[in-house]
Amino acid sequence: MVSEVHLEEDLSSCKKLFIVSGEHSGDTHGAGLMAALLQEGQSDVGMEISGLGGPLMRGLSSGIEDWLEEAAVLGLWEVLQKYAYFRRKMEETVKRIAEEEPDAVVLVDYPGFNLRLAQRLRKEDYTGKLIYYISPQVWAWKKGRIPRMAKMLDLMICIFPFEKQLYENSGLKTFFAGHPLVDQLHAERGADERDEDLLALLPGSRSREIESLFPAMVEAACRLSEKNEAVKFVTAAPSEKLERRMREIAQQGGLQDLQIGLGNAHEVMQRAVAGVVTSGTATLEAAVFGLPYCLVYRVAWPTYLAAKLLMDIKYLGIVNVLAKREVVKELLQSEASADCIFAELQGLLNDAGKRQALQDDLAEVVASLGKSGAYQQAARAVEAELGDAGR
Repeated sequence: MVSEVHLEEDLSSCKKLFIVSGEHSGDTHGAGLMAALLQEGQSDVGMEISGLGGPLMRGLSSGIEDWLEEAAVLGLWEVLQKYAYFRRKMEETVKRIAEEEPDAVVLVDYPGFNLRLAQRLRKEDYTGKLIYYISPQVWAWKKGRIPRMAKMLDLMICIFPFEKQLYENSGLKTFFAGHPLVDQLHAERGADERDEDLLALLPGSRSREIESLFPAMVEAACRLSEKNEAVKFVTAAPSEKLERRMREIAQQGGLQDLQIGLGNAHEVMQRAVAGVVTSGTATLEAAVFGLPYCLVYRVAWPTYLAAKLLMDIKYLGIVNVLAKREVVKELLQSEASADCIFAELQGLLNDAGKRQALQDDLAEVVASLGKSGAYQQAARAVEAELGDAGR
C-alpha cells in the first residue's frame, strides 16, 4: 500500500514537456536544453520529454521524432513545394499534443512552423505553458509580430541581451539565458598565439556564397601578396566538394599558395592575425575567438532592395547589432569587392593598434552575451515556468 502511494506521488510530480525544433541548429539547442533539464539534481521533479527534433534530441529521449530530413528546408520555394507535408505535420502535431497533454510546449526557433503551431494551440484551447527558446529574428524583419507573440506565449527565452527589453515592452515575460555558442567556443579557445603574417579568407559555408564572394577575396589576396611577399593566406572549406571548388577559384585567380583546410574554421580564426568573413554565424564565432576582421556579403540586387525595405536594423553583422555601432567594417553588395577587401585587410595587417582596438571591442560585445551555462540558465527558466501555476 505504501509503495502504491509513493508511485502515485512520483507520477503526479513528473512534468511532461513537448519540444519542437526543425533545423540542425535547433536540434543542437534543443538537445542542449534537454540535457540540462534531464541532468541529475537539476530538478526536484521528474521530466518526461517528447516532441519533434533531430538525432541529437532523439538520442536523449525516445519520445522525440526525428523529422529533420523533411523539416530542414531553406527558401520560400522549397517550403512551398512541401506545403502539403507541413500542413499534414501541423495537424499531426496538434493532435499529438492534445493526446499527450504536456505541461508545456517548448518551441525552439524555426518560426515558420512554430509560430503557427503556437497560434493553433491557443485556438484549440491548449491550457499548458507555451515557451519559446531562441527567439526568431522578428526584431530585424517583422517587429509587428511581437505583440501577437505576446498574446500567444507565456515565456520567451532569448539569447541576445537586447531582445529582453524588446519583448517585455510588449508585455511578454522574457528571460535572457545567454548565448550557447559562447559556451561551446570558449571551450575550444586556446592561447592567443597568432601568425603575424597570416590572413584568413572565410567565404561562408554555402556554394552560392563561395561563388559570389571568394573570387574577390582571392583577387584581394593576390594584390596583398604583391605588396608584401611575407604575407600568407588560409581558408577553411565546409566540405570536400566545396574544397575542390575553392581550390579551383584560387588557382584561376593566381593564388597558388593558399592553405585550405577542411572543417577547421575555428582553428583558422585563432591562427590568423586578421581576416575577411562572410556574414552569418561565422562572424560571431570570429568575435569569440578574437579575430580582427571585416564582414562581406552580397545577394541579388532585388533581394537586397527588398531586405532594405523590410529590415528594421541599421547593421547586418550581429556584432554591430549588439554594439549598436559599426565595430566591424561591413562591405555589402558593390563594396564586397576586391578593392575594398584589399584596403581593409591591408589596414588590419599593417596596423597593430587598429587590430588591438578591434579585439577589445569584440571582447566587449562577446562579454554582453552572458557568462557560461546558457543551457542551464534556459532549463531553470523552463522549470520556473512549470512551477508557476498561474498564467
